Amino acid sequence: MNTYIATFFMHFGSIRFERLCKSKGLEARTMPVPRSLSSSCGTCVRYSAPEPLFDPAHDEMEQMVICNDDGSYTQIYKAKNL
Repeated sequence: MNTYIATFFMHFGSIRFERLCKSKGLEARTMPVPRSLSSSCGTCVRYSAPEPLFDPAHDEMEQMVICNDDGSYTQIYKAKNL
C-alpha cells in the first residue's frame, strides 16, 4: 500500500476527492498542504491505496505525489495548464 497526496486548485476539489476515496474504501483525509508542495487553495488529500486514484471527470486536481519512505515526494501527476 502506498501513500499519496493530491493537491487541488480549490477547496471543493479536495472535499470531492476525499469523498471519492472513502467511497472506494480507501483511508483518506483532507489536510493542509505540506510546505514543500504548493497548492492554490492550501488543502490536499492524503490517502493510502495500492495504485494512484485518478478520476477523469475530476479536473480540479493540481498535482499528485507519492510519499517516499525518506519523507520526500515524487510527483506522478501535474495538471497540463501549469
